[in-house]
Amino acid sequence: MTNEIAPFDAVIFDMDGVLIDSEPLWKIAMEEVFHAIGSKLTKEDFQKTVGLRLDEVVVFWHAHEGWKEVTPREVETKIVLRMVELIKENAAPLPGVVETLQFFQEKNIKVGLATSSYEILIATVLHALAIEKYFQVCVSAEHEEFGKPHPAVYLTAARKMDVQATRCLVVEDSFNGVISGKAARMKVACIPEKTHHPDQRLVAADYMFETMNDLLENLKTRI
Repeated sequence: MTNEIAPFDAVIFDMDGVLIDSEPLWKIAMEEVFHAIGSKLTKEDFQKTVGLRLDEVVVFWHAHEGWKEVTPREVETKIVLRMVELIKENAAPLPGVVETLQFFQEKNIKVGLATSSYEILIATVLHALAIEKYFQVCVSAEHEEFGKPHPAVYLTAARKMDVQATRCLVVEDSFNGVISGKAARMKVACIPEKTHHPDQRLVAADYMFETMNDLLENLKTRI
């Protein structure tokens, strides 16, 4: 692994855990909703499904526990609605996010968003953080046949920006996200999400940074 970042024409950000510290909120929303239907799952259990699309998460745990009173779709909807509330109550960009987005804007570098989160959550986060103006495209895996770690959401973002996949830099925080970007043949900079257990598999990323500010300082020396 090196931090000699290769030239790129566009940068594509993941959202949860990269732009906003939403992973703890996801665990709160899921724990509340699952407990309301009689589940015994805890925040620690949800570590197993980090980076997956929400419908895939719910199906995974439904297969594990087999609740009968509600459908997976109903559980999914309840979690999304609770997440909207939690984001509005707790919205704050992670350190360095706004400065990094401003940097790319000043350098006329295309910026995209590719996330497993649904469109309603993308809109909620970008509005709450007041950063909508920085993104040329926003793509949700909600509209893809497969979510991360499949590369579809990143490939769609690159196509919509009219940029070759191999000329994109991805900013991710989870192993599933890193694999998604790598499978799309993009370079991946990983900023590990701090509430996760340390994941040695993140060495699969091309570059590793402790914070967004560290990534920004690196880029300032190269662009």
